[in-house]
Parts: sequence; C-alpha cells; structure tokens
Amino acid sequence: MNRKDEILKLFPKELRALLGQVPAEFEDIQEIRLRAGQPVILVCKNREYMVGQGGELLGNAEEGADSIRSAPSSSARPYRASREELRAAVDYMSSYSLYAAEEELRQGFITVQGGHRIGVAGRTVADRQGVRLMKFISFVNVRVAHQVKGCADGIMGYLYARQPGQPGPHFCNTLIISPPRCGKTTLLRDVIRQVSAGNAFAPGMTVGVVDERSELGACYQGVPQNDLGPRTDVLDCCPKDQGMMMLVRSMAPQVVAVDEIGSAGDVEAVGYIQSCGCALAATVHGASLEDIYSKPALGRLVEEGVFERYILLEPSPENGRRLRILGRDGRELDGERCGAVGSPVQCVPGYEKAAVPPGPPHPQTVPHPKERPGERICC
Repeated sequence: MNRKDEILKLFPKELRALLGQVPAEFEDIQEIRLRAGQPVILVCKNREYMVGQGGELLGNAEEGADSIRSAPSSSARPYRASREELRAAVDYMSSYSLYAAEEELRQGFITVQGGHRIGVAGRTVADRQGVRLMKFISFVNVRVAHQVKGCADGIMGYLYARQPGQPGPHFCNTLIISPPRCGKTTLLRDVIRQVSAGNAFAPGMTVGVVDERSELGACYQGVPQNDLGPRTDVLDCCPKDQGMMMLVRSMAPQVVAVDEIGSAGDVEAVGYIQSCGCALAATVHGASLEDIYSKPALGRLVEEGVFERYILLEPSPENGRRLRILGRDGRELDGERCGAVGSPVQCVPGYEKAAVPPGPPHPQTVPHPKERPGERICC
C-alpha cells in the first residue's frame, strides 16, 4: 500500500473522495485538521493550506480569507467540515468502537494502524479524578506518522563517552530541547533505534521506552508501528513517572527513553533510574537551556549536572530548523570539541548546523567539566 492510500483509508467515504483529489505529495503531509464549520487544512512541509471544494490547495491558510477572495469559481472555495462529518470521521477512525478507545480518548487522541495519531477536542466531562470522557468532538487533527530513519546519524558519536575504568563507551544522559513542531520526537525515535540496534560508536543496548502518548512507538494494540530497534521494550500509554520505575524493575534497561518530561514526578523518577545505573534519553519543550533551567523541577536536574548532552533544535529563517549540541557545562560542542564524526552535524532533513568547521575524527580527547587534575575523560 502506498503512502497516499494508507492515509486516505483513515477517512470515511466523503472526506476520502475530497482528499484524494488534493494535488500534494502525501509523503510530505504532516497534519490534516478538521474543525466543525471551518476550512479543512493540510500542513505540508510546515506550511498550512486550505482544501478547496474540488480538492484544490487554495493557498497558505496563515494568510486568512484574503488569500482566496479572488477565486474564479465556487469550486475554489474552502471546504468546510460539518459536525456530522466530524462525528462520522471519528466513528470510522475508531472502527466504530469509541467505547474501546475511551481510555485513549480521555487523553485526547487515538492511535490507529500505521502509527498515525488522531487528536481530538470538544466538550469534556470531568470529575476530581480528571477527564472521564470526551463528548461532542468538534475538532480533529490527524497527525501523520513519519519515521525518518538515519536522521540521528550525525549526532550519535556525540552521545557516547569513555571514562577511566570502563571497558567501552557509555551512553550520555541526553536531553533534546525544542519548541513544538521542530522534530524532537522524530530525532529521539531514531536515537532509540540506533542505541538499541547498535551503531559505529557502540554495540546495541537494551532500551526501555515509556510512551505515555504513543508518539514514539505509535503502538497499535500493543505492537509498535515504528521501528525502535531489536532491544527495545515499550510501555505504551503509561504515565512517565510510574513507567520509568516499572521498566527498571521489570525489564532491566541500560537506557530509558521518554518524551516530554517536566513534572516533579518525572524528575523524581529520573533520580530513581539514575541511582539504578540507567542512562536517560528524553525530550522537553523549550527554546533554550535557560528555559529549562527556569523550570522548577527540571532546573534542579540541570543544576546537578545530570544531563551530559543537550541537543537544541531551533527555528531558522533559512530552512526552518537549526541544531546545536551543548555539553554538561552548557558550552556548545563545536570546532575541536564537536569533531566526533569528522563532519558538520546532520539531522532531520531540513535542519542546519551552526556554521562551525568540522573537527578531527572521533574520538577526540577534550577537557571535561568533571575531570580531576591529571585525568582525561574521552568525549
């Protein structure tokens, strides 16, 4: 099944027919947004487009209604989804079993075959324990799954270090920082896969993934739809703080991976897995290391030097994204210190590395903020 058919089969007949006429490369579609009474919007290569009544892409939705006022015919007007269509779409996407998907819906999404995630919003019914159910769903966001294998190739060499007395390199505690829609989950997913499978810098390790919102593994009926590597165990739809401790006790991972940490409970769980000798790979929303330091819970981890590597993904006016790597001390690893792979850092297609010359081949002996006089820690 090609990518277009895989995406179209998510929708009921009427919407499938409309979207089937869209003149876009379905490999490039990131989101399809449906809102009751509002134009259907496609997000493609980080740009938004309205879908016309004949399937046309009418222009950048960010420009608003003015961008379509000069449309020559009625067929060039935006297609507006009705509440009935939205309900039919959600019923169809859940295989007409909303009751079975109730637990996921309480978190605001359902995951379907192929790893695609259907985000929903509308009226909620809540009590003291939290959201009980979702009613009158009026907003749907189909987030199309994209696994970019190899997108972490250029940074893997910087995520391992050797220390005196250790037989081989260890995985550095790593925090990926970025604003929304800059690719941090995509990058973490490939880091997990490569750590699990093994790479040019280290043999494969056992990885435990706590996938609270099903974004990393995109599990469907408990089976990951994304390739997370042969030595990876996944706890799907499990709270991060509980899941990290559960995995350490039950699956003995060498590396624990989680998406979007931040709560006090998460920080407590990080302390627990560190005391058990596990390394950590995680992501967090933020624009800079200063942002993370200002968060009450996470700031303590930064202050204590828990993370040995920070990967910063930033918007860039040239091509949309920019990548930087910082060490535990917050200094950028560039030039001599960032020469581990012998070439500028490459990442998710569309990212650029800060303009610095490549250093010598890996490994490079450099000063480490924690080293003692007369001792060298290989980075």
